Amino acid sequence: MAKKGDRIVNTQNFLPDDASVAASRKRSKAPKTHQQQEKLISSITSRKILKEALAQQREVEDEENADKNPSSAAFAVAAAAAEEWQRAREEEGDIDAFNGFTEGDSDYNDYQKVCHEEIDEIQEKLLMTFISKTAATDRTLTDIILEKLKEKNDHLASEARPMPKLDASVIELYKGVGKLLSEYTQGKMPKAFKHITSMACWEDVLYLTEPEKWSANAMYQATRIFASNFSSRKVERFYKLVLLPRVRVDIRKHRRLHFALYQSLKKALYKPAAFNKGILLPLAKSGTCSLREAVIVGSIIEKSSIPMLHSSVALLKLAEMEYCGTTSYFIKVLLEKKYALPYRVLDAVVANFMRFLDDVRAMPVIWHQSLLAFVQRYKHELQKEDKENLQALLEKQYHRLVTPGIERELENSRNRGEKEVDTVPTVSVVNKPIEEDRFDIPQVPMEEDD
Repeated sequence: MAKKGDRIVNTQNFLPDDASVAASRKRSKAPKTHQQQEKLISSITSRKILKEALAQQREVEDEENADKNPSSAAFAVAAAAAEEWQRAREEEGDIDAFNGFTEGDSDYNDYQKVCHEEIDEIQEKLLMTFISKTAATDRTLTDIILEKLKEKNDHLASEARPMPKLDASVIELYKGVGKLLSEYTQGKMPKAFKHITSMACWEDVLYLTEPEKWSANAMYQATRIFASNFSSRKVERFYKLVLLPRVRVDIRKHRRLHFALYQSLKKALYKPAAFNKGILLPLAKSGTCSLREAVIVGSIIEKSSIPMLHSSVALLKLAEMEYCGTTSYFIKVLLEKKYALPYRVLDAVVANFMRFLDDVRAMPVIWHQSLLAFVQRYKHELQKEDKENLQALLEKQYHRLVTPGIERELENSRNRGEKEVDTVPTVSVVNKPIEEDRFDIPQVPMEEDD
């Protein structure tokens, strides 16, 4: 019971009703400008922005911790690369949303620098001396299918372009698809073409569309579709038999690469194992790879994030294959990505350089530069005998501008397994106390009184 003087509060005034809610809305402040605007970004876009911010933050942290713990930094790089591929797949969106390429594309400036880069003619001629004389021409999908058809039916050898044993309606349909792809610029791809990825005889059907006549934009769209829907083994054959021959023909014909084909190579890296087996290694193994081809394909590798495992395997295969002049360029590009490589790969790279100990030919500058990049990045991971062998190699293969730098790197390095010794200067500390004679006080001159 309330006493006299106590204030009685009516609790009903605190109960919400329609009138009070409406009044509170009227009394509230006017919404700010950003509150008046409609929702501009979706939840998917917001998630992508957050992922990008986190990836950039991790990249900064990895760079700061790289010197302290190289192995953890390598795992962080691999994880960041995996996230980037996942993000790229999310951003891939609808295949039919392609609106063509313009000069305002983000990769266009890099493309212009690469394709208009001046090639040293002297070095290019020197690299040509290392090209294999018995190298075979590139085999395309058309060559493979024609060989199969002519093996089964001898009477087809006289026909210009024999057709595989498929239903007549299928042959007619995909010949029409091929005509559309030869004139394709942008917009929707034919539905029949997308259906190829689910066919068991996809190579025969693809042969009907005459891939060598596709437009550059159609090749880009085809690469997007196959990279997203094919297994690594199948898309590897597409890269090797369709995309790579087309890229090489375009470079030889125009002395540069069409921007859509340049973007096709970037899309091909979404399947890194297939890219290495279908483009990088066949190009290096062909024995006819020109310096311009190596620069263009190498720029794709240089600017893209590739998992350490796939790069290590590619570097191992390049080091073990028969040497071609431009092989050094690909080795240099992979070395400069600064991966924490396994010892097996490092030993294979050392063995690759030691092949030229008794070679009397003058090695190209790119060979010396790749050796310099190797010792700069991995000098502390080399064995003592490896360094001694490399020193002997430098006496035989000498370049007045590059070799002195290689020798300095080898001399100022520790051997594999040795720990870094801290060279902190020692400071001597005096612990003896200071002794004073309180009676030995110097005389202080005094002013005379007036």
